[in-house]
Amino acid sequence: MKKLFTIDDFMVALISALGYGYGYAIAERLGWPEPLCLVACFALGLALEEIMDKIVFSETVQKTTRSRVIAYGAIFLVFLAGYIASIQLLGVSMAEDVQEEFMWVVGLPIVGLMVNLVIRWNRIRRIREVYGEGDEGYIPKMDEEEVEELNEQNRPVVGEYDVECTVKTRTGTYVGEKDGKVGKVVYYLGIPYAQAPVGELRWKAPEPLPSSDAVFEAKNYGASAMQVENRGAISEHHRQDEDCLTLNVCVSNQKAEGKRPVLVLFHHSGFTFGGSADPLLHVASYVSAFPDVVLVTFNYRLGVFGFIDLSEVPGGEAYADAPNLGLLDQIAALRWVKENIAAFGGDPERVTVAGFESGATCICLLAASERARGLFSKAFVFNGNPEDPYGTDDVPKALTRDLLRETRASTVEELVRLEPGALQEAAQKIWRNRGMSAPLLDGRLVPADPYRAYRESAAAGIEFIVGIPSDEVRVFRSFVGAQGYEDLVSSTVADILKGLDDQPAAAVREYIEEQAASSSEFEAKAKVVDQWIALCVYRSAAKLAEGGNKVHLMYWGRKPLIENLGSGTVDMLATLFGNEDALEMYGGVVDKDLSEIMQTLMHKYVEGDALKLYRNEVYGIDDLDWEPFPKALVVSDDACRCDTIEGRLTEIEGLAEYMLR
Repeated sequence: MKKLFTIDDFMVALISALGYGYGYAIAERLGWPEPLCLVACFALGLALEEIMDKIVFSETVQKTTRSRVIAYGAIFLVFLAGYIASIQLLGVSMAEDVQEEFMWVVGLPIVGLMVNLVIRWNRIRRIREVYGEGDEGYIPKMDEEEVEELNEQNRPVVGEYDVECTVKTRTGTYVGEKDGKVGKVVYYLGIPYAQAPVGELRWKAPEPLPSSDAVFEAKNYGASAMQVENRGAISEHHRQDEDCLTLNVCVSNQKAEGKRPVLVLFHHSGFTFGGSADPLLHVASYVSAFPDVVLVTFNYRLGVFGFIDLSEVPGGEAYADAPNLGLLDQIAALRWVKENIAAFGGDPERVTVAGFESGATCICLLAASERARGLFSKAFVFNGNPEDPYGTDDVPKALTRDLLRETRASTVEELVRLEPGALQEAAQKIWRNRGMSAPLLDGRLVPADPYRAYRESAAAGIEFIVGIPSDEVRVFRSFVGAQGYEDLVSSTVADILKGLDDQPAAAVREYIEEQAASSSEFEAKAKVVDQWIALCVYRSAAKLAEGGNKVHLMYWGRKPLIENLGSGTVDMLATLFGNEDALEMYGGVVDKDLSEIMQTLMHKYVEGDALKLYRNEVYGIDDLDWEPFPKALVVSDDACRCDTIEGRLTEIEGLAEYMLR
């Protein structure tokens, strides 16, 4: 994707060659010994190269073609004058120096490319040894030492502690730790943002923490939320507990001139599993590259602990918030950030939220919720939309009936007295038989019709980047396994057909029949689900734009390294935050060039800058102007460019028009 070398490199080389030549020639004329002549040669050459590099690749020069042409002309005239002067005054031609400098300009990038290709090939080889064709889905393995380190717990602080890594907030003083791999980054892990939802607080809205002057260690992740067992998720290696309402802050230890913008990440995994300890959410490398941003990740309640309707259970009238506890946890985390992030150097008035899959869906809901108003001003949502939650309480109530049957409980009081493990065991059976928990469009916390709320400006003042995946359904397969995947695809297609009018439903059936002639009926249905996902995400962007929100659209069209693993949430997450090792665990390889582009654009978004790249702002990349909706940034294997995408979303005749009416 990047150019190995550009005309700008050659322009820098011209002046650098003069520096090397003049440094040696003048020192020699002065009678200096050979070693000092070489020192003078490299000193002047490298100095001029550094100066010219800053000038030529500056925004002033690179932003317009006119400024580049003027700069090139000036450089050539300076070189010509210097070249003539060297011949007339020193009797030395710089031709050999220019030739040698150009050899370096061309040769070093090629060598670097070859080295990177070897490293990439080695990574791919290791991945294929583990995954083969990817038929088993994700296999995120960790050795015993990694698992042990991941599950270390914060201990009471006794005696002296590292004051350089200490931050005082209203809820306590927290002692973090410098990241040993990246450096210049401090992690504060496992900080509680609400009271533990245990005992009588089970299935209750999160309660704020009291003020405290106590000192707490913050060097290890808090427990992940109680969740179903899933072999495709890294959370299977991490301890779980009801006491899970913790967050993590990552900040550079470099001094900042002012308050830093804040980026809060919502984890993914279908409202039923996952957590902030997932290596895909490790953000140290991003903060190291962009030290003027504060990163926050957090946990929230999942599954039957976070999304369940108890209204029909005796005693359930006191648990009206139970269907959307996970969302209330998220609001509590954002309120903690609003109140305390300034202590970490963050700006509470410049909070951007980013979510992926279920995390993105949560953000879409919170954007329209009165309870979350003012807690964030920008949102990056990838593969999420407000259609994923339940529109009626039928399924949540059915989940509750299943829970009562599995636990043999008959009242909420009995459910509250159950051990967490008993609830978890019951949830595992329910998940296998009925599916995932999800938020409820209850009309209280979140609107019953989010799209109408968007059109009526419920999300006013929030700027969005909306990301559409092109190959997400096989990512689901990687998480839920082959049988779960088949059930998911079949049930999703059935739900799609049930919700469509006669004409679009007939078009979907006809499409499945046509595609099945060249592949299989199941593969045809999987293609329908992928297209449906893309259309739903696109529709949410369209409705937000209708409501007056500023929206930028992105289409993730990259092919997976291993076809059966798909390309979507996992690849996007790792690319955005440069998590090479994490993506390798999930069967992929980060494209470093693309990662640098996406990270730079994300940084501009968080900072409030225009989503534009001037030429060579990311070295070797042409200028890029990410135009707002309905244009989209199309990310493919060979380029990033702004284009229209309506034709990419579906092959089913009339479905897009029906969805967007």
